[in-house]
Amino acid sequence: MAALKNFRPLFDRVLVERFLPELKTKSGIMIPQKGQAKVLDATVVATGPGARMDDGKNQQVSVTVGDRVLLPEYGGTKITLDEKEYHLFREGDILAKYES
Repeated sequence: MAALKNFRPLFDRVLVERFLPELKTKSGIMIPQKGQAKVLDATVVATGPGARMDDGKNQQVSVTVGDRVLLPEYGGTKITLDEKEYHLFREGDILAKYES
């Protein structure tokens, strides 16, 4: 957890942790690894200060730490911190934010 506290994305980058895929169906049948769908939901773990505008000011990122977001199927940069897998996306690549 110490490495995650020292990690801060730059500009409009957002660090997310994807949810784990379902390993069983509702009836209890185990799903093989090849048959598991890619999980597109994630939780925001860290955000950068925002994109730099032409006048030198930063435009704030529209998601905050703890938000649940919808990601594209492909893209992002995979990062391993403290033996956990995270993904780094630009704010513009995030498709949607779930409202509580």
